[in-house]
Amino acid sequence: MDKQTKPQTSNHRDAILQQLAQIPHGHVTTYGALAKAAGLPGYARFVGQVLRQLPKGTKLPWHRVVNAQGKLSFPLSSDAYQEQKTRLQGEGIELHNDKINFKKYRDGL
Repeated sequence: MDKQTKPQTSNHRDAILQQLAQIPHGHVTTYGALAKAAGLPGYARFVGQVLRQLPKGTKLPWHRVVNAQGKLSFPLSSDAYQEQKTRLQGEGIELHNDKINFKKYRDGL
């Protein structure tokens, strides 16, 4: 796919959501790895857009997606940051200095 061409929303969105559902409990992946697994290499920002549009209360594990540095993408003082951190910790994922150890928790998507 040409990077200048925006992904077709419904098919590509569905591919992202299908891959999102595959991230195992207790593991994380990055926006870029999720995009690549969905057949959209280079579209990490599009993944972020899709995740932002998820309905409140979704059962999909949006909280298992982090940035390429292993950090949560929300501002540290935000409610969304605290919610994601709490969900990850509830799955046994530890954050040290607000960062996740990819060697221990990355799922390989």
